[in-house]
Amino acid sequence: MTGQVSFDSHARSVLAASVEYVNRLTPGYSGGVAYAAPADDPDSVTAAVGQALTAIGYPPKSAVPVDDARRLVGLAARMRTVFEAAAADDLDSAATEINELLVDTNARPQLDRGRDRPWSLHFHGPDEQLANGWAAGCAAGLALAVGSDLAGRLGVCAAPHCDRVFVDVSKNAQRRFCSPQCQSRVKAAAHRARQQPTN
Repeated sequence: MTGQVSFDSHARSVLAASVEYVNRLTPGYSGGVAYAAPADDPDSVTAAVGQALTAIGYPPKSAVPVDDARRLVGLAARMRTVFEAAAADDLDSAATEINELLVDTNARPQLDRGRDRPWSLHFHGPDEQLANGWAAGCAAGLALAVGSDLAGRLGVCAAPHCDRVFVDVSKNAQRRFCSPQCQSRVKAAAHRARQQPTN
């Protein structure tokens, strides 16, 4: 596939949220070092969810409710399986998990309109609760990606000791790393390996 990826603004927002939730709320490796998920204490988990929302441009107006934060941590673990399956080209597993997420989140399609913007398709939860809205939106965003020719755009970092996820919106669909830092680490390691004398 060539050309710029065309996710609408809502799909971009919920896919960006999916990436932030997975990368901030699930354990693993990040940039070559072990990464711990936030502790289950209320302050840690609500702060991590607040940071994820702020990173995508939706800073919470008040403290994130603890129950919502814990639900989003559980959602992040499930979304990680979607990214990993899609990156491994196992679209059957990715689609199965997404279908379960769509049912569990009760994602409801709705046409919404922003100020000075045309109508566009959004997905909402059954009510205005923070976790319900984001859970439904993220599930639907992943469904839109996997259910189209953009499934290959969901990735897991290829750098050693990093399993952070990303959505590849590059023109040539060749992104392999979660960040420029991981790409630089790999290039620097390859350069050092070439400089080693051979015996």
